[in-house]
Amino acid sequence: MDLVSAIKTFVKVAQCGSFSAAAQALNRTQPAVSRQVSALESHLDMRLLNRSTSQVALTEEGLMLLPLATELLSCAESLLEATRHRNQEAVGHVRLAAPAPFGLHLSTHLGRLLSQHPGLSVELLIQEQSPDLIGDGIDIEVRAGVVSDSDLIARCVGSTSGLLVAAPAYLARMGAPTSLEELGRHECITHRRGGYDSTWWFMTKQGPLAVPIHARLQANNAEAVHRAVLNGFGIAMLSHLTAGPDIGSGRLVQLLPEYPARRFPIHVVYHARQHVPKRIRTVVDFVIGLLGDDPAMAVDDWLLS
Repeated sequence: MDLVSAIKTFVKVAQCGSFSAAAQALNRTQPAVSRQVSALESHLDMRLLNRSTSQVALTEEGLMLLPLATELLSCAESLLEATRHRNQEAVGHVRLAAPAPFGLHLSTHLGRLLSQHPGLSVELLIQEQSPDLIGDGIDIEVRAGVVSDSDLIARCVGSTSGLLVAAPAYLARMGAPTSLEELGRHECITHRRGGYDSTWWFMTKQGPLAVPIHARLQANNAEAVHRAVLNGFGIAMLSHLTAGPDIGSGRLVQLLPEYPARRFPIHVVYHARQHVPKRIRTVVDFVIGLLGDDPAMAVDDWLLS
């Protein structure tokens, strides 16, 4: 039984003074109205109305229940109105997790999103490892690589774009590699996401190529790798979001541009729900739009196959 609907029917009958008038006001049949009131009485285990062939009258219990029922309906309408408002406007708090390069990129643009939606707030979490969305209370994650959890919605919205770089100071000391094979003889700085990272992947005319490297320095944070390569310690593979401005200013030099880094899919991941709140949809759409504005992160066709 729909309890709120049954209470609404009871209140209408009490206000109208008859089942037929209440049925007309509710655009329903008289038997349907009568059955719903009877179901409510059965549910509450009390008689609310005395019936006769010509009229109905509230019992003592009905008189007691009527003001409470009216107040309950008012609260239900307020709840529905608030829900409609939240569905129409992006209102509430969103926890958004992202790896360092894209998270830092996001931080420079989120002000635009928040200015467009005064009722929205965002908590940006810079995380190198994928979080437990439910356990950590994360609403949305930007994730590079494959998403295998079938309980999550994962939308492939872009692809990574890495650049092989070194500082001028390092190149003055060690020289620049002229081939991928020479990378094994250079000092390399790697971003360690799991186990020991001793391989970099590049795209060649023959397809993806794994190149062994010698990692003199490892860090589990992309910004730490960025700072180390700027300081001239070695060669690193950085996101174009991180390395691009430094290449433009001369602080870093791109190496072997004829061999681009292998690209991996970027997903926007969130909980699999039938009804996604407006606040979540708004942030997801903003992230997708931000990725779409950067041609370097366009989705490669093979990533969608």
